[in-house]
Parts: sequence; C-alpha cells; structure tokens
Amino acid sequence: MKITKQARRDAKQLFQTCRVGGRLDETRVRQVVGAVIAQKPRGYVGILSHLQRLVKLELDRRTARVESAVPADAALVASVKAHLAQRYGEGLDVGFAVNPALIGGLRVKVGSDVFDGSVRARLQALEESF
Repeated sequence: MKITKQARRDAKQLFQTCRVGGRLDETRVRQVVGAVIAQKPRGYVGILSHLQRLVKLELDRRTARVESAVPADAALVASVKAHLAQRYGEGLDVGFAVNPALIGGLRVKVGSDVFDGSVRARLQALEESF
C-alpha cells in the first residue's frame, strides 16, 4: 500500500506528540491511535500504518539484545549495560540471552546496529577471506 506524503507528515506529527521528554509514551500512543480511528480522517489507514512503523523503529532503537555463548555473570551484565547506556543513552531495555552457537564472545544488537565479537563471526570472516 502506498502512503501519501500528507499521511506521512501527519503520522510524523502524531508521533512527535506521543513523545514525552524525548521518550515514547505508551498511553499517548494508545490515545492518538484511538482518536485517529474515531475521527477517520482522509488517508487514516496510511497514517496509522506509518505511525506503527515509526513506533516500531523507536522501540527497536530503545531495545538491546545481548547474546553470549555462556550465561553472563553480574559484572559482565553491569559493564555491558553501562557501555550501552553511555553510547545510546539512558532508558535502554537490555535483554541477555544464551546462544551456544556463538562458541565465545558477545553479539549485541541495538535497533539496526549489530556488534558481533563472537568467535563464530570471526571464523566466518576468516572463511570468506580464503
């Protein structure tokens, strides 16, 4: 479905009203979506789909997934959270997971940024270089 420029502008403006102190407010998003559905302005489906895309991107930007080959100890968890907060700001939702396929090291994904310091990634890079 093609979204008009006006629908994109309206969705972006609604998205900005949903932000409080630089962070997305879930209750405001629900109120805005309810108001748009109730009013049904021209192109409201496009507005809602683009607003959904903007909200999803913001949530991805504020969520970090850290994978390691073995369960992380408390010191490593604190260190990773501190470094991510320094780079991306406070309020980042950090989740830790165990992925034995990594063999060793860490893989961190924040939004579209991926930092892969795992042994598996290094072995794949070495394999590709031959």
